[in-house]
This record gives sequence, C-alpha cells and structure tokens, in this order.
Amino acid sequence: MIKFFENVGKIARLIAESIYHVVRGDVEFKNTTQQMVSLGVRSIPLVLIISGFTGMVFSLQVAQELKRFGAESFIGQLLGLAIIRELGAVLTGVVVAGRAGSAIAAELGAMKVTEQIDALEAMATSPVQYLVAPRLIACMIMVPVLTVFAHLIGMTGGYVVATSQVGIIPMVFYQSSIRAIRFYDIFCSLVKAAVFGMIVAVAGCYHGLNTNKGAQGVGTATIAAVVSSMIGIFISNYFLSALMW
Repeated sequence: MIKFFENVGKIARLIAESIYHVVRGDVEFKNTTQQMVSLGVRSIPLVLIISGFTGMVFSLQVAQELKRFGAESFIGQLLGLAIIRELGAVLTGVVVAGRAGSAIAAELGAMKVTEQIDALEAMATSPVQYLVAPRLIACMIMVPVLTVFAHLIGMTGGYVVATSQVGIIPMVFYQSSIRAIRFYDIFCSLVKAAVFGMIVAVAGCYHGLNTNKGAQGVGTATIAAVVSSMIGIFISNYFLSALMW
C-alpha cells in the first residue's frame, strides 16, 4: 500500500510539473512539433487499418442480423453510435499506447540508464520541462486528431460492407447514421481521446524516467508503460462514458 501511494504521488507530481511548464509557456515549439510527428503522424496508417477493418467487421455482423428482422434502417445508427462513442477513441488510444507509449518509455529509459537525464539536471535543465511536457502536449493533441481519422475510416468501412456485401441501400445507411450522430457525441469522444492521450504520455514518461537495472530495465519499463496505459484507458473510458452519457 505504501508503494502504491508513493507511485500515485510521483505520477501526480509529474502531471502537476508538466502542466506548470505548459501554462508558463516554457515548452519548446520545435520539440513539441517533432513529438507530434513522431508519436501522432506516424501512427496514422496503423489507426486507419485497425479502425477500417473494425468498422467493416462490425457492419458485417450487425447488418446480417438486422436484415433478418427487416431493421436495416438501424444499421447506420448502431454503427455510428459504436464508432463515435466508443470504438473510435478507445481503439486509437490502444494503438497509440502500443506504438507511441512504448516508444516514449524506451527512449526515456535509455536516456535514464545512460545518465543523460542526470546530465540535463546538472545543466540546470528540468527533465519534465524538456522531455515530458512536449510529449504530453503532443499526445493530447494528436490522439483526438487520430480519433477523427478513426471515425471517418470506421464509418466508411462499415458503409462499404453494408452496401456491397449485405445489400443495404446507401441512402438508408446514410440517413440512419446522420440521425443518430450528434455533435455532442463527437465532442465527448474527442474529450475522451485527449484524456487517453494524457494517460499514454504520463505512463510512458513515468516508467521511462524511473528505469533502472540497465538494458533489462528499459524492456521492463516499456512493457509496464504499455500495460499501465491500456489499463488506464479502459478504466477511464468507463467513468467518462458514465459521466457523459
């Protein structure tokens, strides 16, 4: 229990220091944009593939069952609610956790074991300001952006399967999805994505900065960062969904 609360305190301090530097404007713009490209832009192909095929398989399974009962008009509605409210943000968060979260932990862990973090402190440079804050901003911006791509490609994949393989009328699918999706749902999904991005960044940075035992410790920190990120995403997803809807 003491160890648990000690870790909670360290994470809370890391978040507070990062927000402090962000509010003060101490974060370098160039460093932040580099992290946005590395952690966000390069994750686009993976997000598109996973979201597209998720929408396709969801539409394939649901459309066939609804068509048996003559309820084709609900296909777009169900797919839209599933993608916009849950699947888009959650899948994007998991993808970023697996790709970007592990990269953050491995990079900072390698810097920790090679004493580069100590060198920054010796030069009176805050590791949180120089390393953590840019990654936090990058994840909180890019995960919602990636979620928008996930929404679009997920709905597109579901539309293609429903119209080409199941035989759903395109206009029926379109009208059903438009009636179901509200701006509030899209806004809430982006808020959830920003929270997921913060969780990924904080977990990766925390485990990376607390790496020890050399190269083996880097691998352990990377695994711990990914696992912690995914657990945090699924737990926070429940409470955010209960609060918003």
